[in-house]
Amino acid sequence: MPRHLEGRLHLAFDHLPLENRTTVAVRAQQPPLKVVRAFPLADGAALVHLHNLSGGILGGDSLHLRIEVGCGAQAQVTSTGATRLYRSRPGDGEANQTAAVAVAEDGLLEYLPDPLIPFAGSRYRQQTRIDLARGAGLFWWEIVAPGREARGECFSYEWLHLCFDLWAESRPLALERVRLTPALDPPASWARLGPYQYFASFYICRVGLPQARWGTLEEQLSEHAAALTRLPDVLWAVSVLPEHGLAVRALARRGRLILPGLTALWNAAKYELYGREAIPPRKVL
Repeated sequence: MPRHLEGRLHLAFDHLPLENRTTVAVRAQQPPLKVVRAFPLADGAALVHLHNLSGGILGGDSLHLRIEVGCGAQAQVTSTGATRLYRSRPGDGEANQTAAVAVAEDGLLEYLPDPLIPFAGSRYRQQTRIDLARGAGLFWWEIVAPGREARGECFSYEWLHLCFDLWAESRPLALERVRLTPALDPPASWARLGPYQYFASFYICRVGLPQARWGTLEEQLSEHAAALTRLPDVLWAVSVLPEHGLAVRALARRGRLILPGLTALWNAAKYELYGREAIPPRKVL
């Protein structure tokens, strides 16, 4: 019988004002999810790498991530590699992953994972809920690949369901629902991805700034997006949220076209919102 895993990881980031740095405490850790250590960044933030000891998510696995960023804390979270969604074998249920995130007053979270890669035959559900307090900041991106291109597995998964809820001060900013079932609803339809194979979402927030500020930043980042767009290979767009932030979208024919654009937009937005450049996360094995 297949052995399904239930992994849990609860991280709490706290600010030490006298030392102007952030520490991280692992409140709960159950394999396959694991954190080894935190790395200090030059701006006082703490960088953490999320490890999946299984090498990926198998059918029937259930993973739960909880991140709490305290008042004034600065956290950067990344993965050690792409998240691989393995084939669901007969008798397996769906694989699922939940993330519950809270950023307290004047805290900052930068969540910058590698792509999600759904293998042929995989079934995966992901649910994310983010709550931002007054003054909280967020840079959160996600990249979704079509599958293992080198093996000819583009859009060969059974289904992919992504649920994303972003709230600020108990009010919804973005409620995103993506469900792709390639066998029933071809992604190549113009109502879905059209000629593109990769897509990405990037949310940029800082709660409490006047809406006019976001209109100005939208114009600035739209200029960057226009410069990054290279039709027919990659398309970028920026739009303002109802309040407190922006949403960035990208569609690309090849995955390598997305990360440089995300990094450029992240750097431009962080400089405008925080007066300093972004620090790309270093990777560990």
